[in-house]
Amino acid sequence: MSALFVENFEMRQAPGPSTRIDLTGAMFSMAAPSPAPLTISPHLVALIFCAADEPGQGVFEVVFRKGLGDDDEQVARNVSPFNVDPGKFTYRLVKGELEFADYGQIFAHCRVDKGPWHLVPFTLLPPV
Repeated sequence: MSALFVENFEMRQAPGPSTRIDLTGAMFSMAAPSPAPLTISPHLVALIFCAADEPGQGVFEVVFRKGLGDDDEQVARNVSPFNVDPGKFTYRLVKGELEFADYGQIFAHCRVDKGPWHLVPFTLLPPV
């Protein structure tokens, strides 16, 4: 599983048959659109691969926290089941409603089923 915050995500067909995913505006930070406090909704896209010997069903979980640890304050949470053909990829697009009392950093803690957490940082900067 891989995950990244992006501005835009589009899928398109390509010869083969195969699918192309166009990701634009990959980011780990952004300037706030207005002074804090505020709520923003960045897009987190996750690509999930299913090995040929796996069942192809699972649950993708994202917990947005104010720190790196499991005990840090939870800001938002999303859980979504998925099906994918063994040997192929699927994706999940998560749009969290993240409340920021002040500028700073949150971490998207992502995992498939009860597997290890994959952390993706996001920093909200003061307006430009």
